[in-house]
Amino acid sequence: MGFLAPWFLGGLLALGVPVFVHLLRRHVTVPRPVGSLMFFERGTQSSTKHRRLKYLLLFALRAALVLLVVLAFANPFMKRPAADPAGRLLMIVLDNSYSMRAGTRFDDAKHEALETLAKRSGSQRAQVIAVGGQVQVLTQVTDDGTQLRSALESVQPGDGHASYGELARTLRSLREGSRQPADLHLFSDVQKSAMPASFADMVMPPDVALTLHQVAKGSPTENWTVASVDAPAEIADVKDPKQSRARVTVTGFHARAAKKSVSLLVNGHIVATKQVDVPENGSATVEFAPLDVAYGFNRCEAHIDGRDSFAADDVSYFAIRRSDPEKVLFLHGIGDTRSEVYYGSALAAAARASFTLQSTSAAAANDLDPSRFAFVVLSDAVSLPSIFEHNLQDYVQKGGNVLIALGTAAGHHARVPLWGSDVKDTRSYNANAPATVGQVDFTHPALQDAQPGRDNGGWAEAKVFYAAQVDAANARVLARLNDGTPLLLDRAIGEGHVLLLTTGFDNLTNDLPLHPVFVAFVDRSARYLAGAERLAGSRVVDSFVTLRSGNASTANVEVIDPDAKRALSLEEARTAQTFRLERTGFYSVHFASGRDAVIGVNANRLESDLEPMPQDLQQLWAGSNSGEAQEKTAVAGDAKFQRVSLWWWVMLLALLVAIAETVLSGSYMATQREDA
Repeated sequence: MGFLAPWFLGGLLALGVPVFVHLLRRHVTVPRPVGSLMFFERGTQSSTKHRRLKYLLLFALRAALVLLVVLAFANPFMKRPAADPAGRLLMIVLDNSYSMRAGTRFDDAKHEALETLAKRSGSQRAQVIAVGGQVQVLTQVTDDGTQLRSALESVQPGDGHASYGELARTLRSLREGSRQPADLHLFSDVQKSAMPASFADMVMPPDVALTLHQVAKGSPTENWTVASVDAPAEIADVKDPKQSRARVTVTGFHARAAKKSVSLLVNGHIVATKQVDVPENGSATVEFAPLDVAYGFNRCEAHIDGRDSFAADDVSYFAIRRSDPEKVLFLHGIGDTRSEVYYGSALAAAARASFTLQSTSAAAANDLDPSRFAFVVLSDAVSLPSIFEHNLQDYVQKGGNVLIALGTAAGHHARVPLWGSDVKDTRSYNANAPATVGQVDFTHPALQDAQPGRDNGGWAEAKVFYAAQVDAANARVLARLNDGTPLLLDRAIGEGHVLLLTTGFDNLTNDLPLHPVFVAFVDRSARYLAGAERLAGSRVVDSFVTLRSGNASTANVEVIDPDAKRALSLEEARTAQTFRLERTGFYSVHFASGRDAVIGVNANRLESDLEPMPQDLQQLWAGSNSGEAQEKTAVAGDAKFQRVSLWWWVMLLALLVAIAETVLSGSYMATQREDA
């Protein structure tokens, strides 16, 4: 027998209360009327009689009640030999997340898992699951030992970020409709960073008994990692100090202060090495500039020299594409001279501008080929030459992107090029009460802002005097005015996209070009429309890459993984819409639009913090559903026994004692009143 919460036994000090009530209470003498005291002699009477326990049965009941309440809080349990395991399902869960690559963690975990599988009885049914970037159910419930062992041996360390919350959700889904209780053995480093925000999300189903096999014990292992790299995805001018630089941040987890050497590799060759002083449990940044990279895609790596116990995270991968500045076609309506000035100035002022603007009127666009431009901008140009409009439609269908700004001409021409619908109506706002931007979708790449602030990233300061109402069907609304009118929309057409701004680029329909947020919008939307962000740069493991925008495309896509192997089957190459980046390293992608990309993929740096979950939380997790499950496996080293909680029985006995004490004390009170 034992106690799950033995520290509550300190409450036994409360047993002094009934002793005080029955033994040490003050004796009260009842005065008697006497005519004279002259015949009385002074004497001393012994008080021993008054210090004896009174009402012994009542005292015993009160002391027992206090004792039982204290025992209930201490949660006593008794051990008994484990029942025949053939009636319980054995679930073996092996952690193959990125942190398991540290030292011999994964090999130790797999070895223990195989030993546990070997100890099961031949008739016991089992199931094998791997938890990493995703929860993978490797086998169905079976008693085939060969199949179970083969599945367990096939698990290899991955690069994903484990989530115990996702594991619990998967188990709840698997256990739906099952009445067979299960013993779940988790072989893991029990990493603290794998915990969800809410502990309730990782609580196991009520019929699952959790046993933790922690392969990493003791103090957290000190570890240094390349936490992040801030580098441009595209460079047009390697001498531009605003573009041609890479900032590498090195972080130490549970690590002493140390001097680290950081090397920058481009296409496998070391181009620079710098020293950086990393403070204790802190971060330091080193900058490499300029970045002398060749034309085309460059595979870059930032390395920490001098490997620690977790060498896998000592490198960060990123890709940089160098090209000449790309041309952007800007078509404006007749008489619109302001838009070109504002948009061109913002494009040139953008921190990483890699574009040159070619501007002309819409009427003179008949001989222009849209495919020669990174993207096309239509500013207050709702009437296009038929030949150019046909070429523009073909350009978008094949993966080109267009930005349309509807100026005042939208009120005279109901038709919107490429959009597939007409202008429904126009709204004019009083100069004294203009419309403002009330809602912005900052998750979209054209508007992306991690910390927009209360002013909607600066959009709330803009005033809109004129806007058109368009059909928003099959489009993603990125921004709305305070009256609900869509301001910015994104619609996929074929393999391309059309961004539609329902107001103009001039300072007549709005004052947006006069605000700093306009430069940020032009910069982000230009990179989004040119596809620069997805052609190079870096991503995190388990993120997705969009391979094609529409379902109508029959063009094949191709993905080459870090091992230089094709990652898609022939069927997937024809139909796949997205691709999941599962490995660290460089992926080469040939999109359905015909464009190529090189993407560096890195593990989630939460995996670099090797601190395990505290022991009290591990015990709480293992017993988190003990109130619903009747039996629990005690610990991994004592798996031959099961513990049965006595909490309910102790509380029931305490209730019976409380009832008896109430009845008995009531009878004593009645006797005292009669004596009085």
